[in-house]
Order: sequence, then C-alpha cells, then structure tokens
Amino acid sequence: MGADNLTDTLTRQTENSPRELLVRTFFFVCAFVSILTTAGIVFVLVSEAATFFTGTAQFLGVTGETVSLVDFLTGTTFSIAGDQFGVLPLLSGTLAIVIGSAVIALPLGVATAIYLSEYASPRVRAYLKPALEILAGVPTVIYGFFAIEYITPLLKQYLFPDIGFFNALSASIVVGIMIIPMVSSISEDAMSAVPDELRQAGYGMGATKFDVSTGIVVPAAISGIVSSFILAISRAIGETMAVAIAAGATPRLWTTGSVDAGPVSLPYPDPAYFLESIQPMTGAMVQLLFSDITGGGLAYRSLFGIGITLFAITLFMNIVSNWIASRYQEAYD
Repeated sequence: MGADNLTDTLTRQTENSPRELLVRTFFFVCAFVSILTTAGIVFVLVSEAATFFTGTAQFLGVTGETVSLVDFLTGTTFSIAGDQFGVLPLLSGTLAIVIGSAVIALPLGVATAIYLSEYASPRVRAYLKPALEILAGVPTVIYGFFAIEYITPLLKQYLFPDIGFFNALSASIVVGIMIIPMVSSISEDAMSAVPDELRQAGYGMGATKFDVSTGIVVPAAISGIVSSFILAISRAIGETMAVAIAAGATPRLWTTGSVDAGPVSLPYPDPAYFLESIQPMTGAMVQLLFSDITGGGLAYRSLFGIGITLFAITLFMNIVSNWIASRYQEAYD
C-alpha cells in the first residue's frame, strides 16, 4: 500500500505541474474549438434552412417567398427558373450514384481487405495498402474529368452506344473507385483484429484458407465491415465535384418499368436512368451556388434546404454505423 500511495502522490504532483496544466489546457482548447466549429456550422445550416420553409419562416418573421416542407420533400420538379424546389429528383440522382458506386466498391473493397489481411505477405501488404490509399488522396475533380474523358467514351464505344456525355453510370464508377480505399482499409483493420486463435482452430478442423477467411474471419469482423459500408455510402452521398462534373445537371426522377408476374405487374427501377444526365443533391448545390441567383432569395435559400436534407441523411448513416459497431462488435479476451 505504501508503494501505491507513493505512486498516486507522484502522479498528482505531475498532473498539477505547470507544464502538464499548459498541455492539458492546450488540448482542451483544441477540443473546444472543434466542438464550437461543428456547433456553429449546424446552427447556421439549421437557421438558414428554417427561413426557406413556410412555417418556420413566418415564425422568424421572414418576408418574401417560401416553400413548405411538405412541398419540398414531395415535389417532383426542381427548377430554378420556375421556382419549383421539389427535392425528389435530386434524391433520385443521389440514390442512383449511391447504388451504382456501392455495387462497385463494396465487393471489391471486401475482397481487397480479405487479400491484405489473410493472403498478402507482410512485405506485399506494406506496399499495397499505402498504394491503395493513394486513391483517397486524389482530388475529386480529377475523378470527374477522368470519367468524362475516359470512362464515358469507353462505355459508349464498347457497351452503351446511346449513353449521354454526362451520365449517372460514369459518375457511379468513379465514386465507387473513390470509396474502395475506405471500405478496404476499415475492413482490413477489422479482420486483422480477429485473434489468430480463431484461425488456428479453423485450420485444426481441416478448413482451407478460403474457408477460414470467409467462414471465420469475415463473420468475426462483420461489425467493422458493415461500418465501413455505411461510412463509404455516406461518403458517396456527400461527394460533390466528381458527380457535378460527370453526372450532369438535369434533375430527373428515377422512372420505373413493370414486368408481368402472373396476375400482377411488378415494378422495377428503369436501368436506362444510369445512361442519362442526372443531378444529385450535391450537384444541385454547386449549380445553385455558381448560378446567377440573388443572395437571400428563394433559390439561394434552397441551398440550405438541400444542405439540411443532406446533413440529416449523412448524420443518420453515421449514427447507424456507430450503433452497429457498438452493438455487434466482438470482444476477445
């Protein structure tokens, strides 16, 4: 007990020294500034978006035209010239980009993570993982130009002769390439955290490398893998310059077709939507910001209406990701 008391005394003296107090104060200020900045962004976004919607705008005493929240969330037309600000066409564009990029990034990212964690030698992993993460450091505007200069011409020449110069498919491909490092890196970290004892137990039962990787390691790391999926999808939802360049600026709803299945007709999303010019929410915000709109006018304030919608979606996705990580995370002693 004497040694413990001496240790506690020395610890308290160290923590109360001027140097430690200065360091603690510095880190506290950094944390406080980060929280204050986040709170300021949220406050400005919410307060400006509130003036765009009818009920809150009247409450705040804002004069001029406003758009009701119901019309905004259910409107099927987005047109600056016509003062129509329905967000559904923009949500359709964002959904198309998310689905297209997820189809590309999620399987490739998990397969890459399995190779890095289970198959690659330490030397190969030391070179391959940093090289893969370079993709995350490429400016997104470069991806946009890459899509319209290379991907779209290749698709037009070999697969889809009727594809437009601006189209959702090329944008989905480049966004999928962009988020592969996020999926692979987080998934690989989750797989590497699985204890080797589980792998050795599988090998002791006669399992192959593939069986151990897919039947033991992946299920044990599923919380981290799913979290990487959600974070990557959130990244795809918020991507701006690549989709603004490659996807175009034509707000349009994702139409559906139907197939006869006995007595009923089953609707399905029209895949031709990916061959046309669309406009996701981030692309609409770029167009609004750089168009000839009056500061403080209805079109200008619609920026914040779209922004708060985008913020709510990404915040929800991150909350779900954190919940899944905490709910299904495996604990190993």
